[in-house]
Amino acid sequence: MSNTRVAKRLPRDPGPPAWRSIIPEQPRYPKLENKIITDWLIIGGGFAGLSAARRLCQITNTDKIALIEASEIAAGPAGRNSGFMIDLPHELGSGSYQNKIEVDQKHIKLNRQALQFAKDAAEEYSMPTEAVEPSGRINGAVNTDGEKHNKEYAQHLDQLGEQYKNLSSFEMEKITGSTFYKSGLFLPGCLMLQPALYISKLANGISQSNGNKFSIYEHSPAIEIKKNNDSWEIKTPTGSVITKKIIMAVNGHAESFGFFENRLMHVFTYASMTKKLTNDQLTKLGGEKKWGVTPSNPMGSTVRKITGINGDRILIRNRWTFDPSMEVSEQRVSKFGNDQDKSFNDRFPMLSDVEMEYRWAGRLCLSLNSVPAFGEVDKNIYSACCQNGIGTAKGTLAGIGAVDLATNTDSAIVNDMKSYDAPKKLPPKLISYLGANAIIKWRELKAGKEL
Repeated sequence: MSNTRVAKRLPRDPGPPAWRSIIPEQPRYPKLENKIITDWLIIGGGFAGLSAARRLCQITNTDKIALIEASEIAAGPAGRNSGFMIDLPHELGSGSYQNKIEVDQKHIKLNRQALQFAKDAAEEYSMPTEAVEPSGRINGAVNTDGEKHNKEYAQHLDQLGEQYKNLSSFEMEKITGSTFYKSGLFLPGCLMLQPALYISKLANGISQSNGNKFSIYEHSPAIEIKKNNDSWEIKTPTGSVITKKIIMAVNGHAESFGFFENRLMHVFTYASMTKKLTNDQLTKLGGEKKWGVTPSNPMGSTVRKITGINGDRILIRNRWTFDPSMEVSEQRVSKFGNDQDKSFNDRFPMLSDVEMEYRWAGRLCLSLNSVPAFGEVDKNIYSACCQNGIGTAKGTLAGIGAVDLATNTDSAIVNDMKSYDAPKKLPPKLISYLGANAIIKWRELKAGKEL
């Protein structure tokens, strides 16, 4: 393996980080501007990186730990998702949520370990209620295909012994204020996050609880990783880190350093969030104060109604693109914003005067065979990457698992992560680009009104 790895590119996140923009100012962390020596370096300050940090602090007594983040905490993908921390089978890379019973039962158990990790952190660090709420989610159906899908999913949940509740169109309207949904399937186990608030409070909580043992550096992207005898030297634009062990928690960006080359699919999703709803608009809408609807067709629109520190708002997320460059333009974000406006108006015609305040894109990483990019990828470099579109739960598990692997701690997470094949190699780049985007487009067309 190469002694020096230079980053081919740095992460770029188009559009403002809406979730972070609507919470009070959070603590900021310094830029790395000198050389430091530490026992552990975590690259990436999202769900995987911060979960790894908390796990390390739990099981190491005297080791010094540093975390470097390319931008700012909660400004990257961790603060750009829709905030669903899902416990049940939810494979975005396939056309169906379903899998084998025994496999799904194992994954549910592991996912719930991630959810418990988040709930424990919320309690330990006294997070506001809206950061982590065990309020469940709804799989919404807007047509007969969606209802058929929900019926099949409910049958699968029966086989798994999982709880759910069927919702009529009247009950869906009572919850959402919208007559758009024909029916729904309420799934009680999902945690609803204010992702930027959770990530910010998690970072601050770990920092405050561990004193000089743990340090965070923002605006400090890793640009080079170099073998230095029995240690690694990681360079940033203005500093460097000498460390024994590295946790690579950067999802698809791992490929920028030459790891898992041509084995990771870089996908963007797009979202918009309204301005604060006025009292008059809230009256017109009706429904409950907060709820979350995922589409019965995985390619459809995810919709959330939130209430919290910065008022009541609605978020809508849809559209997907495969972008191997890991970059999309602001123009693309704006273009797909028109689709979100249409989806919003279809669901909430009574809110025709509501304007969107934020539009953004978020990066996902998928593998062709829906497996993680996990394990020791070079001596004492441990990857916690490729969450296959479910970064809140899978990222949390990957971060914990990477630490357990690196410290030789026996755990069910490590056993599961190590049981997978490696991510499959992708076809040649042009074929991958054309083929993946054609499949996405076909699936979006098939989603119909769900979009």
